[in-house]
Amino acid sequence: MFPSNLQEAIPGLLVYNLSPVMQASPPNALRTNAGGKALESGIIRVLIADDHPVVCLGLLGIINGQRDMTVVGQARSGTEAVALARKHSPDVILMDLRMPGMSGVEATAAIRAERPASAVIVLTTYQGDEDIRKALAAGAQSYLLKGMSHLKLLEAIRSVGSGHQYLPRNIRNIVPEKLNRPALSPRELDILRLIVKGLSNQEISEALNITRGTVKWHVNIILRRLGVSDRTQAVVVAAQRGIVEI
Repeated sequence: MFPSNLQEAIPGLLVYNLSPVMQASPPNALRTNAGGKALESGIIRVLIADDHPVVCLGLLGIINGQRDMTVVGQARSGTEAVALARKHSPDVILMDLRMPGMSGVEATAAIRAERPASAVIVLTTYQGDEDIRKALAAGAQSYLLKGMSHLKLLEAIRSVGSGHQYLPRNIRNIVPEKLNRPALSPRELDILRLIVKGLSNQEISEALNITRGTVKWHVNIILRRLGVSDRTQAVVVAAQRGIVEI
């Protein structure tokens, strides 16, 4: 059954009258739960990976209300998502970015390496260009924001389930031109992470075993690449873009 109020189940999600959507769904399959029973061909098997129970409840109601798809499992962490993907062989995985332990990006890369046939839709509240770049580089076929209409979510599931990429216009406008090019080099990321921790140039030089002058040189490059003028702004912008986590 559907939750009594899906807008409460997933804050920000736009939910319309579901009856027409259900009636329009293909009537070609019998649905089952996640008990492991064989499903008739044409059913899209979906795995949900999100550490927020209320979000999972809303997604469960939306997906299981369709005749052509069913939820086969729910994971609360990236590690559990990898394990359940291995167990259930889902067609589509709805993946949150920020979860305890293994991140959604790491889980996506692991699952896609093991099961290239499983499509991943990143479903998140984060829309930084580096978040998107990392997710797509890890193998995600779609990147959606949790504030979108549930109708778009269903459209995305069916699209990636058919082997297509699905990127809404608002995400396409953010996608970096060069997806395989990180915003910062590995060394610059090391230094930025230490800046986030509040270390001075001298402390960073000691931690990385490089000269203070080298640290200062890298910091100037970081500021220029992020388009900011000081270290505080660098931390804020890097967090907003998904380059680092705070």
